[in-house]
Amino acid sequence: MSQAMVIEIIDHQQEVVISAAMLAALRMASEQIWPLLASYACEPHHLGELDALDIAMVSAAESDRSHREFMDVPGATDVITFLHGELVICPQVAADQAREHGEPLLREILRYIIHGMLHLAGHRDDTDLMRRRMEAAQEELVARAWQGWYFEDFRQEDHQNEKNRL
Repeated sequence: MSQAMVIEIIDHQQEVVISAAMLAALRMASEQIWPLLASYACEPHHLGELDALDIAMVSAAESDRSHREFMDVPGATDVITFLHGELVICPQVAADQAREHGEPLLREILRYIIHGMLHLAGHRDDTDLMRRRMEAAQEELVARAWQGWYFEDFRQEDHQNEKNRL
């Protein structure tokens, strides 16, 4: 696996507000998680072939277009992983799921990034057993990354928002 991994996250959408600070925190978390993927890898995987990971935040319409074009499935989706090292993430789907499950938006987007990284590490979610194994690894990595200092302000903000709702 490349030690000099370059991770770039670009927000191409305007449906969900994602600040520069949020993008920076997600990039730092991704850089911390990347070296850990080798211990979660399944064969065959693509980790050693990559020296860059491009993460594109796209609109629901663009997610739907990509989902149809590359997977022949209609509708916007959470994340599409391309084995050449590109993740296409739909923040609108993340916002909807975060609301439904009572999760912070940033943690839901982090989950999608880690999910895509696990696909690059050879994980598949075609069957119930594969999906359960992948989700176990995913949630372990999400919990670990979410504790990073780069999310501290967002965890405090989420805690304050929760207190205000009560």
